[in-house]
Amino acid sequence: MAASDLRQRVRDRSVLIMGVLVPVALMFVMNLVFSGSDAPELGAVTVAAAVPAEDELAATLLATLEEIEDFEVTVEPVAADDVRPLAESGDAALGIVVPEGFGEAVTAGEPVTVELVEGDGAGLETDVLLLVVRGVTEQMTAGTVATHAGAAVGLPDEAVGEVGRQVAQAPPAVTTVEGTTATEQLDPAATTVAGQAGLFLLFTVGFGVLALVNEREQGTLARLRSMPIRPGLIVGAKALSSYVLGVASTLVLLTAGTLLFEVDFGSEPVVLVLVLSVVAAATSLMFVVARVARTAEQAGVAQAILAVVLGMAGGAFFPIAAGGLAATLLDLNPVSAFTRALGITAGGGGLADVAGPVGMMLAFAAVLALLSRLVPDRGVTS
Repeated sequence: MAASDLRQRVRDRSVLIMGVLVPVALMFVMNLVFSGSDAPELGAVTVAAAVPAEDELAATLLATLEEIEDFEVTVEPVAADDVRPLAESGDAALGIVVPEGFGEAVTAGEPVTVELVEGDGAGLETDVLLLVVRGVTEQMTAGTVATHAGAAVGLPDEAVGEVGRQVAQAPPAVTTVEGTTATEQLDPAATTVAGQAGLFLLFTVGFGVLALVNEREQGTLARLRSMPIRPGLIVGAKALSSYVLGVASTLVLLTAGTLLFEVDFGSEPVVLVLVLSVVAAATSLMFVVARVARTAEQAGVAQAILAVVLGMAGGAFFPIAAGGLAATLLDLNPVSAFTRALGITAGGGGLADVAGPVGMMLAFAAVLALLSRLVPDRGVTS
């Protein structure tokens, strides 16, 4: 086997490792670092409660706490004097002291105070309990106010009682439901996956460019041009190999990110169109670098700078929000357009909805491809 063939095989294997396997490994490491950071887990808590005996409204208040489904709540009846010590020692996440005559005062519309004591080291669970207690007491107060208002206008006793029950049991006027991410927006995990895919794409397609520069320096390119083939086929073959590797690498990264970070980018055919478009833009950019760089070292430095700058602007490390001129410049970045388009597809958008970002990436590819033909070749051609 000739030495040149051996070097070529080693180079091909290195391209495969650097272009696909290394990015997937880094994606796995990022998943280990960031996993579990989005949604904190709520643990079991204890509530120390002192309530008057045979007070139905006070019993209803405590029963509501035990019905919370997001985490386990244990209500321990204690004496009023023991509530604060238990909370201050951390044995109880929340202390509640319901005064004597609580139910009668609420029914009569008289002011009454429920004492709440946050436990030592109280966390998110205690905040939830406080909101529940305040919500239940406000609902009770609303029922009492409605009852007194009905009596004031002369409603019969049966009607007054019915009004009070309906108000006290009425659902909230404003409710919230879990929804999907808004159009053109990705959550932090999905933004990281999309940005990292764009970042590594710029490195991956650059391998073919660096190989072209190396062959130019070593004289291999000159010997190829001396053969009876059109010179454009040589560069075209390098561009095609870089493009195919870029598409494969990006699809692998998006798939790995989808599985590891549990994100969904929407319609797979539309995502494929986005990948084909952004790889075309990245490949055309790298061939401008090949024309401008004199040596492989210069090409490698330029490739790294462009990849990091465009990758960071596209959200590879953290989401970037900008307005005015800065937003316009970011829109010219193919990685940013790729990330924005994935946000559209993740929100349920189709091919027509991503026409703008796709057009921007294809226009970027066309302009840079033309520029790569017009820029003088500064490399060694001998």
